[in-house]
Amino acid sequence: MLGSKLDLLKQEWIDVVFAERNKAYGAYELRQKNSARTGRALLIGIVLFVFVISLPTIVNAIKGIIPKEAEKVKVTDVVLTPPPPVDQTKKPPPPAPEPPKPKVDQVKFPPPVVKPDDQVVEKDPPTVKELEVADPGQRDQKGDPNAEIRIDEPVGNSDVKQVIESDPNEIFTAVEAQPTFPGGLAAFGNYLTKNIRYPAVARENNVQGRVFVQFVVERDGSLTDIKVLRGIGSGCDEEAVRVLKKSPKWTPGMQNGRAVRVQYTVPIAFNLASE
Repeated sequence: MLGSKLDLLKQEWIDVVFAERNKAYGAYELRQKNSARTGRALLIGIVLFVFVISLPTIVNAIKGIIPKEAEKVKVTDVVLTPPPPVDQTKKPPPPAPEPPKPKVDQVKFPPPVVKPDDQVVEKDPPTVKELEVADPGQRDQKGDPNAEIRIDEPVGNSDVKQVIESDPNEIFTAVEAQPTFPGGLAAFGNYLTKNIRYPAVARENNVQGRVFVQFVVERDGSLTDIKVLRGIGSGCDEEAVRVLKKSPKWTPGMQNGRAVRVQYTVPIAFNLASE
């Protein structure tokens, strides 16, 4: 059917091999275009082979075209003649004169006119009576009592308190004098050491760290609104809150010479080594 010669690269054989198969697969395209690619590669190889073989001949032909005189470049030394000597006896030429300045029209004052003495009229100074009648200029003037705006009365109501205090319930985060524990930070550390009871669960699980507690120091020094900002759990957070609730009154914070409410944050350390 396909002839006596068996050529597996013919299109008929390729169609038989890939019958009822996926021809989009790469093998079908490779076999289908194998003859054209082989011929192209063979042609490129022959051309490259001929070019390499004939390369010496091409180079010699190019050398024959280029004249030999162009291959050698003659280098000649150029001797520069020195400049002529300067005659020291000659004086340098004078500088060029400055250009004339532009003219500016000037206005002159007219000459004074001198009058004779009989034409000069001198006025006598005013008398005391004339000054009493004369208008001196500035004078006191009473305001209109029926005017809408009175300038002869103080502004505002004198019964109103001039200095209005801020909200007494305002909570400050930064004040002039911070609240302190009685005796200072060292006394506060001793108070925590004596009163903290290490939770049994935390001791068994080897839980250690710092509990950051925030509270408000009231104007009388008591601690309110105690809450844990960052804890370590295992009962340590609750123990820190309990100890602060039992704390004695602090020295309140001061702002503008008066006691104010101040928000305060302290870290309470739980360390098994100190037990």
